[in-house]
Amino acid sequence: MKSGGTMRVLCVVGSTLFAIAAAPAALAVPSFARQTGMACEACHTVFPELTHFGRVFKANGYTLNNLAQVLDVTEKKQQVLALTKTPPFSIMFQVSYTQLNKTLPDLSNVNIPGEAQNGTVGFPQQFSLFYAGEIAPHFGAYIQATYANDSGTISIDNTDLRFADMQILGDDRSLIYGLSLNNNPTVQDLWNSTPAWGQLYAASNATVSPLAGTQIDGTLAQSVAGLTAYVMWNEALYAEVGGYHSAQQGVTNQLTGAAGPLDGTASNVIQGVSPYWRVAYEHLWSRNSFEIGLYGATFKLLPGGTPAAPSPLGGPTNRFNDVAEDFQYQYLGEDNLITVAGTRIHENMTLDASFASGAATNPTDNLTTMRFWATYYYRRMIGGTVQYFQTTGSTDALLYPPTPPPTPPATQSAGVVYSANGSPNTSGWVAEIDYLPWLNTKLAVQYTAYNKFNGSSTNYDGVGRNASNNNTFYALLWFAF
Repeated sequence: MKSGGTMRVLCVVGSTLFAIAAAPAALAVPSFARQTGMACEACHTVFPELTHFGRVFKANGYTLNNLAQVLDVTEKKQQVLALTKTPPFSIMFQVSYTQLNKTLPDLSNVNIPGEAQNGTVGFPQQFSLFYAGEIAPHFGAYIQATYANDSGTISIDNTDLRFADMQILGDDRSLIYGLSLNNNPTVQDLWNSTPAWGQLYAASNATVSPLAGTQIDGTLAQSVAGLTAYVMWNEALYAEVGGYHSAQQGVTNQLTGAAGPLDGTASNVIQGVSPYWRVAYEHLWSRNSFEIGLYGATFKLLPGGTPAAPSPLGGPTNRFNDVAEDFQYQYLGEDNLITVAGTRIHENMTLDASFASGAATNPTDNLTTMRFWATYYYRRMIGGTVQYFQTTGSTDALLYPPTPPPTPPATQSAGVVYSANGSPNTSGWVAEIDYLPWLNTKLAVQYTAYNKFNGSSTNYDGVGRNASNNNTFYALLWFAF
């Protein structure tokens, strides 16, 4: 597909949709396949990674469709309703098994030291309901509600509401423009190299996570609301700008008993609006595409507190300035599909609030996260991914605390999630093998190996746990219908 051919592509698609059999496959979710009448390979390599056509479909607001509709027009022939007769709903289901290289201590009784069960079955790990598709002319949505076994509750998940339109300008060049209302910085992004939709697409929620993470790398997911405006010129040059405001779920104002406004029982509340920006360029040739870009945001957060220990939302803030680079290369052959991608996020922290309250050793810190991966699939049926990840940053004994002293008469302390030397440095590798007997069903086996965890490869928590003890085996059945 050549850059600049949006109108030609959409015309060809529109004329051939009725000749294409709808496949029972996931177009990110099967709602899109049902809506367009197109097989998943039009928009995806293997779900959920997008092809160039998938990225253009998303930029256009998820609105291309081939469904019978309920239409209404005014006397002046103005369309005021275009409602699909078949609602674009889908379901996703994940079943998983997770095992750590070394089991965790059991803290249920400090007087009788023991070990927790090693081997966690998620049945389901996640169960999601989606509305994904056109709502009205130029207005579409991707809305996800998820039950997760770690919380045992149903909550709003990744959500992206879009208004979009397209103009054809001189020399048959296209200009796509739109607005995105979403709840996770980068969930609206078109490429699979940024945090919300980057590898790993599935991971265990029954493992040990490192202490440190940048704000734009999922830390604020589903606790913010953002409105961004974007343009895409000639299917190649992309720019976006907007802002995010706190929109925390499950928080009750202690005075009114209502959902807001947020008060001192909420933590890490955005002060005002946090700016977000994104620029990217994609080049297409033959069966290849290459994208390179920049993205970032600045978050001013009021530490606040918890319902048990509230703290007024006022005074100094913690400022996080995130700047990131990303790239993505794709080769889409008849039999062989290759993706090489990565991102590097650098975060500068000005910790006025945490330093003043004694929650940070340093007034300023920094954090850098890198992830690079390569994926290969043969005929979209069997393949795998290898990823390298690394986080480095300032040493801060209060921000990344050491193990607390053991509680007598316990003979060991549960370090595990602490850092004996106050360092966030973590690195390692992930290998994943995937088998897709059908295009909407994935069987995956994944292994994560840590070279370093929370600052060290050995005795990182001060009570004898090594980085390799957190190595994780993960098996997954993932399907959507």
